[in-house]
Amino acid sequence: MIENLETRECTELLNNNYIGHLAFISHKEPFVMPITYYYDQVTNTIIAYSAEGHKIDAMRQNDAVSLEVEEIKSVNKWRSVHVHGTFEELQGIDAKYLLHKFTQNVKKIITRKEGAHPKFISEFSSKLSEQGIPIVYRININEITGKYRNH
Repeated sequence: MIENLETRECTELLNNNYIGHLAFISHKEPFVMPITYYYDQVTNTIIAYSAEGHKIDAMRQNDAVSLEVEEIKSVNKWRSVHVHGTFEELQGIDAKYLLHKFTQNVKKIITRKEGAHPKFISEFSSKLSEQGIPIVYRININEITGKYRNH
């Protein structure tokens, strides 16, 4: 039977992972793509970054987004969280600070879960184009729901 996760269990799943699937709308069509993220417990937001491109352009036009994160052990044993929120592009010192926080915390999660010790952001997140400065953004969470199956 599929059951609901409590809010605490949803935030725990977000906090213990760093790869999710971001959904956004572009030209009235839905798109979903994997991203590396960091869940900031203090502000209850998702922090991520990207190069300029389709995803960023689309979220600037329509700031309604979703993030799905899952842990799947088998067809009958899994947990999944769905976040609804709004895209917010960050600038200046806020962007630098949160990109640093993102990097440090994703490194900690990788070390804890995988035993690896990445030194650079390029070891665990997509590489940025050589000409661009990363676009740091946050997803301001409006709602978190989760489901699980454990048989």
